[in-house]
Amino acid sequence: MATRTETDRTGDAPRNDGRGPLVLGIESSCDETGVGIVRGTTLLANTVASSMDEHARFGGVVPEVAARAHVQAFGPALHQALAEADITMADVDAIAVTSGPGLAGALMVGISAAKGLALGSGKPLYAVNHLVGHVGAEILDSGRLQTPTVALLVSGGHTSLLLVRDLVDDVVLLGETIDDAAGEAFDKVARLLGLGYPGGPRIQRAAEDGDPTAIRFPRGLSSAKGMRAHPYDFSFSGLKTAVARWVSQAEAAAAGGVPGSVGGDVADTAAAAERAGLPVADIAASFQDAVVDVLITKALRACADLGVPRLLLGGGVIANARLREVAAERCARAGVTLRIPKLSLCTDNGAMIASLGAQLVLAGKPPTGLDFGPDSSLPVTDTYVAPRAD
Repeated sequence: MATRTETDRTGDAPRNDGRGPLVLGIESSCDETGVGIVRGTTLLANTVASSMDEHARFGGVVPEVAARAHVQAFGPALHQALAEADITMADVDAIAVTSGPGLAGALMVGISAAKGLALGSGKPLYAVNHLVGHVGAEILDSGRLQTPTVALLVSGGHTSLLLVRDLVDDVVLLGETIDDAAGEAFDKVARLLGLGYPGGPRIQRAAEDGDPTAIRFPRGLSSAKGMRAHPYDFSFSGLKTAVARWVSQAEAAAAGGVPGSVGGDVADTAAAAERAGLPVADIAASFQDAVVDVLITKALRACADLGVPRLLLGGGVIANARLREVAAERCARAGVTLRIPKLSLCTDNGAMIASLGAQLVLAGKPPTGLDFGPDSSLPVTDTYVAPRAD
């Protein structure tokens, strides 16, 4: 696995020595094993081991494979993070771990590791929300989170629009995808075009040589009717289907009226695309722009409706250069301040979890303790899992 690095209730409430609490964060919601260490708002270590290559041959994340990879990667990631921060577990004030949303088996690995560390060290344990953690990453990048802010979180499993008035106490879900997440749509269209997995970077590379205006693909829930009924929700299933239909019709035309087979093995679809002379670059660019258009339109609509002049982007799909470019251009025109943490903090990582944990400590929130488990559908309004009442 590839690893990247940057510079019953357990434990009492952690101390705060004036420099900010020293918090160790653990992330294992999907296919990346993250261990991060922060002191207050300062990033000390951010180690991430990805099992992406192990999922590539399946064309997507396989939960069982992800869970097994977390088991193998956690120990080395923990030791590397402690070494990078030049600390030991005895120095840590608190532990934070992602408890949801995410893949149940993957979450369980991180939670089990966190509980073991908490029991062994006597440190207080906070079970935190993965999506809110993405917002917390901004604190590590800029030193603070200006509120209120609209946050657009885009990944393989989630596409969510939040209103954040207070990171710890006041996070509101404005809208989310009603079907496929944006990252999932990238993966499926990339597979359709024979570009392979992961779809995001493959689509982006193919789109560099394409014309984004070549094909007008639909923008889900962006019509006047859609915006009235679902002003802040997203839908990418229809877009994915439109791309599949366009490809099938093009293949049929190239084969003299016989429709081609959409989907199947990546090598087969790549060969079919080549035989049909499909304009893969134009398809990729047009699809990519449709996704980007919807994401930024909805986010800026929320900013305008709510009178919030700030937009924060987070999640792995934010690595898409076209998305960042369009967001910057349109935010500037709208007079909205755009914040995008550095890319190593946008993708899933333990540092963002540690950052959220540190904010909980600073706010005086009681630790979760050990009486919790993975919650794949943890609502974003729950910043963390509060301790059960005795």
